[in-house]
Amino acid sequence: MKGIDVSENNGFVDWKVLKQEGIEFAIIRLGYGRQHLDSRFYENVNGCIQNEIPFGIYYYSYALDEDEAQAEADYVDYILETSGLKEKITKGIWYDMEDSDGYKARRGVTDNQEITNLCSVFINTLWRKNYATVGLYASYDWLTTKIYVDQLGGCAIWAAQYNSTCDYEHADIWQYTDSLNIGGNLFDGNVEF
Repeated sequence: MKGIDVSENNGFVDWKVLKQEGIEFAIIRLGYGRQHLDSRFYENVNGCIQNEIPFGIYYYSYALDEDEAQAEADYVDYILETSGLKEKITKGIWYDMEDSDGYKARRGVTDNQEITNLCSVFINTLWRKNYATVGLYASYDWLTTKIYVDQLGGCAIWAAQYNSTCDYEHADIWQYTDSLNIGGNLFDGNVEF
């Protein structure tokens, strides 16, 4: 299956065009950090629903300790429950633990076990709240050098590796590019189940 991930950074998304261009699913950013809702979350979700495109969500973490990871998971659950979207999520919930802007590193969160523990808290919190597919998004490098994936209870993995093949053999989703032009819109990623 060919899919795409989107956030407010993509601006307006014409979901009808995406479907016509062969996009079969989407992973939509719900938010990031301390209860920051992506400003286009509901717009993107509604675009998927109206065009019958299955979707999942991801959450970009700024958690510095386990309490903050717990709060991020609780916020995801709160948004999905109160909006009536919990049962509509068919492509999983993904925790983006990377540190692309250096926020965690600047605050001393660099230890592999500490990073793994944050992932574990988020994933297990949502499993306990009866979400079937909860997984981790990370680059191939983070999956193999920063996060102890074997400690995460067999969660789903969304691997980002901009390559002609995915070298992470246990990936459930593979993101193979960081730029894709569809219908005049440039998207951050293109993914395959």
